[in-house]
Amino acid sequence: MNTMTTRRRKKTTAPGIGRLVIAALLLLPHVTADLQEENNDVSEFQSPAAGQIPSDVEGQPVAPDEMLLEDTEPQREQEFNRKESDGAKTEEHPIQPPPSDEKPTDAPVRIGGTASGEPCVFPFLFLGKEYLGCTTEGRGDGRLWCATTYDYDQDKKWVFCETEEQAQQRRIEEETEEQYQAVVRMINTTTRKSQKKDLYKKLLNVAGKGHGKAMEKVAYAMLFGDYLAQNITQAKELFEKLALTGSPKAQTALGFLYASGLGVNSSQAKALVYYTFGALGGNLMAHMILGYRYWGGVGVPQSCESALTHYRAVANHVASDVSLTGGNAVQRIRLLDEVENPGSTSGMLEEDLIQYYQFLAEKGDVQAQVGLGQLHLHGGRGVEQNHQRAYEYFNKAANAGNTHAMAFLGKMYSEGSEFVPQNNDTALQYFKKASDLGNPVGQSGLGMAYLYGRGVPVNYELALKYFQKAAEQGWVDGQLQLGTMYYNGIGVKRDYKQALKFFNLASQAGHIHAFYNLAQMHATGTGVMRSCHTAVELFKNVCERGRWSERLMSAYSSYKDGDLDSVLVQYLMLAEQGYEVAQSNVAFILDQHGAKIFTENETYPRALLHWTRAAAQGYMVARIKLGDYHFYGYGTDVDYETAVIHYRLASEQQHSAQAMFNLGYMHEKGLGIKQDIHLAKRFYDMAAEASPEAQVPVFLALCKLGIVYTLQYLQELNVKELLSQVDLDQLLGPEWDLYLMTVIALLLGTVIAYRQRQHQAVPQAPPGLHRPAGDQPEQEQEQDDPAEDL
Repeated sequence: MNTMTTRRRKKTTAPGIGRLVIAALLLLPHVTADLQEENNDVSEFQSPAAGQIPSDVEGQPVAPDEMLLEDTEPQREQEFNRKESDGAKTEEHPIQPPPSDEKPTDAPVRIGGTASGEPCVFPFLFLGKEYLGCTTEGRGDGRLWCATTYDYDQDKKWVFCETEEQAQQRRIEEETEEQYQAVVRMINTTTRKSQKKDLYKKLLNVAGKGHGKAMEKVAYAMLFGDYLAQNITQAKELFEKLALTGSPKAQTALGFLYASGLGVNSSQAKALVYYTFGALGGNLMAHMILGYRYWGGVGVPQSCESALTHYRAVANHVASDVSLTGGNAVQRIRLLDEVENPGSTSGMLEEDLIQYYQFLAEKGDVQAQVGLGQLHLHGGRGVEQNHQRAYEYFNKAANAGNTHAMAFLGKMYSEGSEFVPQNNDTALQYFKKASDLGNPVGQSGLGMAYLYGRGVPVNYELALKYFQKAAEQGWVDGQLQLGTMYYNGIGVKRDYKQALKFFNLASQAGHIHAFYNLAQMHATGTGVMRSCHTAVELFKNVCERGRWSERLMSAYSSYKDGDLDSVLVQYLMLAEQGYEVAQSNVAFILDQHGAKIFTENETYPRALLHWTRAAAQGYMVARIKLGDYHFYGYGTDVDYETAVIHYRLASEQQHSAQAMFNLGYMHEKGLGIKQDIHLAKRFYDMAAEASPEAQVPVFLALCKLGIVYTLQYLQELNVKELLSQVDLDQLLGPEWDLYLMTVIALLLGTVIAYRQRQHQAVPQAPPGLHRPAGDQPEQEQEQDDPAEDL
């Protein structure tokens, strides 16, 4: 009997850190050439056509299942080794397949399929090719199968190549996968924190059964303190276990831990190794982190081209994931601004204000309905994205005749979602109604319908016409699509200058696709001079609008709840990805000594590091903070010269009144710079002109400067020598003493007359004598009787 051959994928084990470093050094120059645009969560398994896939007993194609292939292979290998150890005879497979006229040979009985219990036949014919053993060809789930007759193409009889024990294990894994999918669906649909906490406990049980994706979600929840108690040590252990199986998300997380020194000794070399392997595995966050590191020269030599490649890989995914609505809104909130300006809401809508708008919408206020619909459609400003609520509000406003609501309903039907099914005909009806009433959103929607033939025949002339109408009214989608038509030469003559013009207009409204298209033009030098730096900045802007930007709002919510340790870890991860607002927030939290994760002597050096990174991205306050840290010696040695450099940069590049005032003070005192009273006054005056808020402190500083200048002048002046040189007879005349005596006499007489008038004044009432009740002022009487106000 011929033995069964199987194709096994080799399981990789993590090498030692020395090998990792060597491998990373060898791979780094080629990372950018081998990048693949894969999904961040899981790589997709493509299945052949349904007619080529052996179906199960019910005749339905088997769905792909990544976990089954990984989990059952070790068991098949153990089963195979056990049979060999029991003395089962094995023979080498022939190098060449046997002749087609050779009689089929039997194999042990197998299970499942269309011929359960029948033995495999080797070789068997499948799609014109002979197979000498069980194979995974034609299946998308990686399960081994074989035919029970020689010609599968004709007989369609087959079974799975697995034992009852393996089948039982597979069923357990399938049940675990079903539990995981059910819990994740509930987590994604609920908005109540209490429910999510209960669901994460269930997810913890699923992860305990060895489910890889559940382990990843639980590990990240423990790292950030999301609905599970924050436990960085336990999260690290899970990440290390997952990294051994080749999980890119776990490798990226380990890179973050080593980069930030959380739970491990900080090591930028190890962090770079794990980031590199995470990026090679297709993790988009790892690509983004490496892009920022190459752009800023953080731990690696600065390389704009390497940064461009990494950022482009992420931007391609983000741009393809964004619909016509422009994607989710990204709310960037600076904690420093909230503390210094308590009245500022940073663009957030308070809960009572949202309830007020909801009350108006329920009462039939059309504007409130449209506004709430847009908020729920895009998300942001403290409102979560919810297409069902958006549809309900738009539908009410559309029934009241609002053209904006009609147009947005058209967009929702045109794009489709879990709640609103995609329907071109319905979308077209709403677009036409809104367009006929002059609504630019509806006009842009009609243009899209004619451009891509959605519900109507393709007509580039009409598409151009409607896009122009929408663009003339300033609607971003019309501007974007006009740029696309000019860029590709669709319906018009190709014109890169016009494309650049309309892309720039659309980018001013913050549309992701506009930024992406501009980045592509600058990266390739199409219509403009090639600029790697500009392309990287534009691609970075696109990348920072990906779904991971939702972590900004999650961190802010934790800050409102007072969980500063969780807040710090979340902002640290975003800071690694290059978010400037996250870097400044990390520095602010460390500066305030709010978190307990790091020791007291670590806070200022770490804050200085993140202030430096935020300042490098153009944040003015961070630049001033750097000057303060060097001035006072926080996290570094006192260095007045370096402080002057940072203040000067903030003053010259960003016209900071605070930096000008500080420069004036340092000129006044001669700290790190030559003492110069005149330059000090100039910088004080410049600060007062730059900001009205600086006028009061500048006035006080100038008063102090005037006193100091006067004292300094008097010290330099020899008064005795001056008096000896003054001749009063020559200045005031020979009778100057008579004039002086007359003035003194007049002053003395004035004082005597004033004192006599004081003695003639009416004497005061003796102590203890009170004014009669009837003589009280009217105001006091009114206050004594509060009942009159009722």
